Amino acid sequence: MKRVGIRDVAQRAGVSISTVSNALNRPHMVSERLVERVRSAADQLGYVPLQAAQQLRAGRSGLLGMTVINIANPFFADMVAGAEDAASRAGLRVLVGNSSDDVAKERDHLELFERVQVEGALVSPFGPLEPWLERLRGRGIPVVLVDAVDDTGELPSVSFDDVAGGRLAAEHLISTGRRRLAFVGAREEVRQVRERLQGARLAAAAHPDVTVEPIWTRRTTSDLGRAFGEQLAARSPADRPDGLITSNDHLAIGVVHGLISQGLRVPDDVAVMGYDDIDFAAIAGVPLTSVRQPAREMGRTAAEILLARIAGTAGAELGNVVYQPELVVRASTAGHALRAATHG
Repeated sequence: MKRVGIRDVAQRAGVSISTVSNALNRPHMVSERLVERVRSAADQLGYVPLQAAQQLRAGRSGLLGMTVINIANPFFADMVAGAEDAASRAGLRVLVGNSSDDVAKERDHLELFERVQVEGALVSPFGPLEPWLERLRGRGIPVVLVDAVDDTGELPSVSFDDVAGGRLAAEHLISTGRRRLAFVGAREEVRQVRERLQGARLAAAAHPDVTVEPIWTRRTTSDLGRAFGEQLAARSPADRPDGLITSNDHLAIGVVHGLISQGLRVPDDVAVMGYDDIDFAAIAGVPLTSVRQPAREMGRTAAEILLARIAGTAGAELGNVVYQPELVVRASTAGHALRAATHG
């Protein structure tokens, strides 16, 4: 069914399109008789004005833009949900751009935000974006970084202490007697991943007999994790890591399946650490030890800072927020010890 437009209303009322626009949006500019005539025609036709067009005429889009690295990762989906919590309370909606680990897509999303005149942008960056972020700010669109920090100190941000997270993960594995650690992550150029490895190495440096082997992959899916688990299982016991830190829970769950499919025991032969603590981590076949990030809270806090910037009420306390990691221990690293405690 054809949508009724403003031209249809003008024809029914026998007036110009500009008269219809004025009658519906600026009734003080036309006579009461014309306003009544136009509204009557609109009611007869079932005309519903486009909210987006109305908001743009009022100088508002009613939208916040938000880019995320990969929405397939529940961590980013939760972060979006948190931003939506704050936005909806302010009567706004969130336009989400999923970059899918692709810098070109990420930049396209930012250009779209500029074109539709979002009121502010939440950016979880995958690649370098300085010129695109500058363009947004030049258009009067405030920007808040999420799960990232601005090295220049110009942009407010909500981030996570990934160095501390990586260190916490490695220290836990070391405390369970693991000495041959491996860090399985996607793309060393991603700051969050690089800092997690840095933290793991800092923890290992305090123990001369502990090593950390970096293993890089282009993606962090559970299927790829399973393939990695199978490859690691094929190594000789002396060459195989006895403790793994992965850059997210999806990857870790896949690794566990791959190891078990080849006859290894988790955690007896290889302990596996996840990162993010997504909901599924607790109910996986082998419940997954993970470093918890408060994704929803991070998204909500970032949106609240952005809304304060838009309203011009952001004070110095709304600059940079850094969340600290929490270790959640489950069977994938402590299963053997937990069983011993249960039966002892």
